[in-house]
Amino acid sequence: MHFEFNMNLVWVYAILSVVAVSLISLIGILTLLIKTEKLKNILLLFVSFSAGGLFGAAFIHLLPEAVNENGFSLLTGLFILAGITFSFLVEKLIHWRHCHLPVNEAHIHPLSLMSLVGDAIHNFIDGLIIGTSYLVSIPLGIASTIAVVFHEIPQEIGDMGVLLYGGFSKKKALLFNFLTALTAILGTLTIIIIGNYVKNINFYLIPFAVGTFIYIAGSDMIPELHKEFGFKKSIMEISAFILGIGIMLAMFMIE
Repeated sequence: MHFEFNMNLVWVYAILSVVAVSLISLIGILTLLIKTEKLKNILLLFVSFSAGGLFGAAFIHLLPEAVNENGFSLLTGLFILAGITFSFLVEKLIHWRHCHLPVNEAHIHPLSLMSLVGDAIHNFIDGLIIGTSYLVSIPLGIASTIAVVFHEIPQEIGDMGVLLYGGFSKKKALLFNFLTALTAILGTLTIIIIGNYVKNINFYLIPFAVGTFIYIAGSDMIPELHKEFGFKKSIMEISAFILGIGIMLAMFMIE
């Protein structure tokens, strides 16, 4: 009975979390309301916070959980590398690219439809990560959701810009961006359903999620932050990065 109660709670939290993440896609409307330069400065802080949050989720929550359950074996390392490799392959095979900053005339995506496909797969993977986290614990699921939300805000705004430059109307850009965001719900449902039937699935999924978080934060977000060299901006970005880690640590302390 206790297990069923917990699983019911996991379902509720996971669905609410992934729906919230999907609704973040509508924030792309900001590209129409805020000047590009001002929006860029705001998004850099989101990117920095998210990078810290993703690293924090990986090293404070997920990796210790994997080690506590199974020890740090060769297989643990291989599944972390599998998560990194998988993210790299997806990016290469479908030209998936996270656009954290608003696009401009020199940064136009010629294949908007390909962008939608890539975004749908990316959101599906986010859903898998959220579902995996909730299978471990509810506090970890909440922590991962926070990291994903702040990752999605600049991602979705960038995608909105890509679609507008690709010829979509404002209404269609919002609609299609929202529809691709719904694949996150599918990802979460998939992983939780599988988790009910596959024994010890966390042995594979947790280190895999670690690799995915490390790839997104290290290969995708940190390079964006190196494009700004101003002292004041750098201090703010570093502070946001540390805050992201701090939030993950706080979530761990109350777990």
